[in-house]
Amino acid sequence: MEVQVNLDFRQLLKIVRNLPSDELQQLKAEIERNNIDAKSKIDLEYLLLNGPTATQKQLDTILNNRKAVNQWRTKE
Repeated sequence: MEVQVNLDFRQLLKIVRNLPSDELQQLKAEIERNNIDAKSKIDLEYLLLNGPTATQKQLDTILNNRKAVNQWRTKE
């Protein structure tokens, strides 16, 4: 069962301010955990989009190595 409640920011702020200290600490920890997860995701996305790429010479070397390994595997 799911219940959805629409609160404006002021109402939410009032609720948070009235939380007991242990629950407030739990809320802070959860918010920090979500921020860290979001940052990690952004960092990974940035790395994948802007990270180093292979040069054509490196790609040719990889292709030649694959050919050599495939020839070695098929020799009888």
